[in-house]
Amino acid sequence: MLFALIGIPLLLGAAALAVPSNRWRPCLLPLAGGAHLALLATGLCRPEILAGNKWLSLDPLGKPVLLLVSILFFFCAIYSVGYLRQRGERGNRIFCACLLGFLGMMNLVALAQHLGLMWIAVEATALVSAPLIYFNRTPRSLEATWKYLLIGSVGIALALLGTFFLAYAFIQEGTETSLLFHDLLRLAPVSSKPWLHAAFALLLVGYGTKMGLAPMHTWKPDAYGEAPGMVGALLAGGLTNCAFLALLRIYHICVVAGEGAHVSKLLVTMGLLSMAVAGVFMVGQRDFKRMLAYSSVEHMGILILGIGVGGSAVFASLLHMFNNGLTKGVLFLSAGNIHRAYGSKNLDQVHGAMRRLPLSAGLFLAGFFAITGSPPFGPFISEFSILNAAFGAGSFWTGGLFLLFLLVIFIGMGATVLAVVQGSAPGAIRHTPYRDSLLTCAPPLVLLALVLLLGLHIPAPLRNLLADAVSFLETTQ
Repeated sequence: MLFALIGIPLLLGAAALAVPSNRWRPCLLPLAGGAHLALLATGLCRPEILAGNKWLSLDPLGKPVLLLVSILFFFCAIYSVGYLRQRGERGNRIFCACLLGFLGMMNLVALAQHLGLMWIAVEATALVSAPLIYFNRTPRSLEATWKYLLIGSVGIALALLGTFFLAYAFIQEGTETSLLFHDLLRLAPVSSKPWLHAAFALLLVGYGTKMGLAPMHTWKPDAYGEAPGMVGALLAGGLTNCAFLALLRIYHICVVAGEGAHVSKLLVTMGLLSMAVAGVFMVGQRDFKRMLAYSSVEHMGILILGIGVGGSAVFASLLHMFNNGLTKGVLFLSAGNIHRAYGSKNLDQVHGAMRRLPLSAGLFLAGFFAITGSPPFGPFISEFSILNAAFGAGSFWTGGLFLLFLLVIFIGMGATVLAVVQGSAPGAIRHTPYRDSLLTCAPPLVLLALVLLLGLHIPAPLRNLLADAVSFLETTQ
């Protein structure tokens, strides 16, 4: 059953290559997403059917990440059916196969219990998702794809070097060598601390590049801006959280080694830097899809900031991972609808969306309030909890800067979003054939309902799942 989580998407991806019909091939996407979500839900209720081994296992850290990926992929898959029907001029064989392969590789990241295997899985996600960014086959999408691959390759190379340094931290002390996480945690207290510090710095930069932390974020605006909406949602809510999971595993090893205070300072610094950079580029932003990319940079910063603050902020950070992932689904899918209707992402051509596409524009506006931490949506609860933990720990400068950057981002993002939805639609746009449809609007609508639910009440199963992950991170032996 554990191997089925990886195998189902890969087998259906191979089937997508064989199916001849452009019209019926996209139906494999929700089939794979639904089967994967049902299997995962069954496994979370009955853990014995997902029993793993020392190389592959669904541990407390991997469960919430995999659940988020599965939920997000399922709704993006439903959206994809409607989207690809509207793009009948474009072949979708490679697109469907790569989407399914992307799901399979994100599964492998979440299940991998070996540092080397996890590294391979993270790199595989980049390789299989690159053709998705190039779907529109324009010069700008080609540039975005190459930038995504080149910058990501530098990051993953640094992560590999950090992996070597981590292994040498144990060799230096004459202990046994193993890259299995169970062994690394067991041997962490006797590792060489200087080599461990160097390893964490390299791994933070390496996997931080995949997350899109500043200043390694430069691939995000181009990739998110040129990719179809559902691809942007999966990159912002799936791939980045897989990289976040990789950092959590390295952070856990450092905490067990007694170096939690050292690595926490690095995480807080990188988190605040990412929020600051996002705020600078969001003010005056004229491209609403690039704006979403900088929003992702901000929220990746919030995730590692919460881990660095520690205490109750760790639970809040994991909750924010869920809130941000679902809200990014709302924003990217609704932004994709607006982009299709206007044929542009620039504010010079895009305005009056509330009159042209009332449902998609309403979702985009609601998603903006949610992602900027406005009540009663889920991100408000997680961001407020991180802020409360920072002040409770006496980190007043951290909490103050956190509040300041949130304010700047709210103002900058709000100006762009309001310019998109308000006013009158250009005359040439009013009579274009694109309209909101059930398949392209129902998925972001359901995702928005989930984000609202998490702001009003955190379901007990999810709360327990996140609490187990926090307890696992706090385990020191």
